[in-house]
Amino acid sequence: MANNPSVKRWQDQLILLLGLWFFITPWVFGYPMPSVQAWTAFISGAVIVLLAAFDLYKTYFWAVVLNLLVGIWVAVSPWVLRLADNRELMWNSVVVGIAVAVLALWEMRTDPELVKHWPGAGHAT
Repeated sequence: MANNPSVKRWQDQLILLLGLWFFITPWVFGYPMPSVQAWTAFISGAVIVLLAAFDLYKTYFWAVVLNLLVGIWVAVSPWVLRLADNRELMWNSVVVGIAVAVLALWEMRTDPELVKHWPGAGHAT
């Protein structure tokens, strides 16, 4: 376990920073407040930050999976919420969402605590 934190911590730290960025984007890009795009950024960003901070403390498979799902939501939210015509919002959401999802998947596939949860893991070595 002593070597494990260095393997996963950088992904968690980067996910946390991405969540913070997404949370503050309504102020950075001047989204109208209150608005659907602002609330999406606030709620999704806060969830990403909380899950990443929690994951830095102790890794749970469910927390990483939930961050993966939130990342996917962030990436597709401009189309689901019909906000894709706002190019700034769209590209910001796509980049942040894909980055969070990829980092979560990466952690799931490389962290020894999480690898054992994948189907077929541990059966053949």
